[in-house]
Amino acid sequence: MADPQGFLKVRERELPTRRPVPVRIKDWHEVYQEQELGQLQRQAGRCMDCGIPFCHNGCPLGNLIPEWNDLAWRGDWTEAIERLHATNNFPEFTGRLCPAPCETACVLGINQPAVTIKQVEVTTIEQAFEGGLVTPQPPERLSGKTVAVIGSGPAGLAAAQQLTRAGHTVAVYERGEKPGGLLRYGIPEFKMEKSVLDRRLAQMEAEGTRFRSGVSVGDEITGQQLVDRYDAVVLAIGATVARDLPVPGRELRGVYQAMEYLPQGNRAALGQSVPDQILATGLDVVIIGGGDTGADCLGTAHRQGARSVTQLEIMPRPTEERPSGQPWPTYPMTYRVSSAHEEGGDRVYAVNTERFLGDDDGRVRALKLVEVEMRGGRFEPVEGSEREIPTQLVLLAMGFLGPEKPGLVEQLGVDLDERSNVKRDKHFMSSVPGVFVAGDAGRGQSLIVWAIAEGRAAANGVDQWLTGSSQLPRPINPTDRPLLV
Repeated sequence: MADPQGFLKVRERELPTRRPVPVRIKDWHEVYQEQELGQLQRQAGRCMDCGIPFCHNGCPLGNLIPEWNDLAWRGDWTEAIERLHATNNFPEFTGRLCPAPCETACVLGINQPAVTIKQVEVTTIEQAFEGGLVTPQPPERLSGKTVAVIGSGPAGLAAAQQLTRAGHTVAVYERGEKPGGLLRYGIPEFKMEKSVLDRRLAQMEAEGTRFRSGVSVGDEITGQQLVDRYDAVVLAIGATVARDLPVPGRELRGVYQAMEYLPQGNRAALGQSVPDQILATGLDVVIIGGGDTGADCLGTAHRQGARSVTQLEIMPRPTEERPSGQPWPTYPMTYRVSSAHEEGGDRVYAVNTERFLGDDDGRVRALKLVEVEMRGGRFEPVEGSEREIPTQLVLLAMGFLGPEKPGLVEQLGVDLDERSNVKRDKHFMSSVPGVFVAGDAGRGQSLIVWAIAEGRAAANGVDQWLTGSSQLPRPINPTDRPLLV
């Protein structure tokens, strides 16, 4: 444990300060200022000798949280990053992007603010990079086996790094211009600057992982060609089929999916040329969907100079306290304020969009909504609550329905489960021998921490398939469902 009296001496939860809103919406840099190291270590010292560390249960990776909290409190960053990397390939990603189910499972959180686990995590990896402790770990010898990983999001990268270190020759295919998947093209700069991604990719390349960017697998190379060319294939293609909103007026110009909008914003923020970019500048923006993707759209619209932003959610407003039906250590659905929400905009709950209204030029000019309430397990409209709100840009951020089926998935002929995800066995293998699946493509839309855990576990399955046994860790089973999230 850390300081035996830490949770008694330091009762307040302290996080790094966010940069002032008027300053940060003028640029694309990360919103948090650097936290004073002594303050962070005092926070790490609040970690208790709790007997059963429920934070382990809250983390799909099985992170050894009390161990590296103790080491961070002591300032032993060399050992701390060893314990952190033992279960997590990319703590710099999860430390910025994970919603931290470990913290809602923290025993201290029963009657005090939880330990700032996520901040200890990201500080540990940043101290490690600064101290030159993150170095390439190439394999001592090669197995002679080859693996193709399709997709370079967190699941694909985790699988690729594990398999490369096991001695296999790994090629990662990415249809974008650069590797990273949603880490590069979906996560805005203000949440994670892409230099954070690029330094990790440089480590992976130095270890021997090969990246093939700008390749549309299923078109330029077929599923059968992959199976013929490689000893194993890992599908880490994500759940990229966006949920649509089939209401009157959906065809109007100015109504876009969030993942049409966000990648353009990321490219522009990095100084790239984006022809016909979708911009929120000077517009009344409506975002339909109250999750993380919607918040990403919100922060991007602020930085582009939107006139107003309204975020709609069909669910009622969550409570600020943990609901009685979601007791500790479960992950509670409470009212949360992200950095993007702090920057402005309106959040409207318990409403449903009935139609989009257009002008004479075929562009959206307003959205008609109605308040709803739950009756008999269904959302029913509240009579007389209809109203219009002006908008010239609508962004749909309502989640994703599974992996794309045309192309690679159909060519490989893999079976799908009842939720239209790629079906897999306990070793993460699909119905086609030698073809494995990890991340959202098999699990459905989920968290980055689950993606990394699945990538690591799938690597274990691939390694066993190729060699007959594996020393790679296997944190989860594919049949696991989030118990806390």
